[in-house]
Amino acid sequence: MSNSDALKRINRIRVLNDFFRSTFMGGEIVMTAGVAHLPLHVKSRLFLVVQKFSAFTPADDPFGEHDFGSFELDGDRFFWKIDYYDQDGINGSEDPADPDKTKRVLTIMFGEEY
Repeated sequence: MSNSDALKRINRIRVLNDFFRSTFMGGEIVMTAGVAHLPLHVKSRLFLVVQKFSAFTPADDPFGEHDFGSFELDGDRFFWKIDYYDQDGINGSEDPADPDKTKRVLTIMFGEEY
């Protein structure tokens, strides 16, 4: 794969991830047990922070795919992570740049649950 093709692929993955994360459309949203037990008003704020997240850094996003983020809310550290599965959700996707071959799963967790 040429550098140009690799950059196009990364850009496509980033666009798909940003759309999914900001709209919660095009995949599945899950949360860890710790996050699930939070009060509804805290989870609502947490989801909004994830949807509006834009603080990507080379340390957290080394490949430029916008598939991970970390932030603080009310003194707690949270992470979110997008993983790529096949359409059955069993194996890894063979091509995360192809939405027809990829089921995106965004997990929201406390930092200590990672």
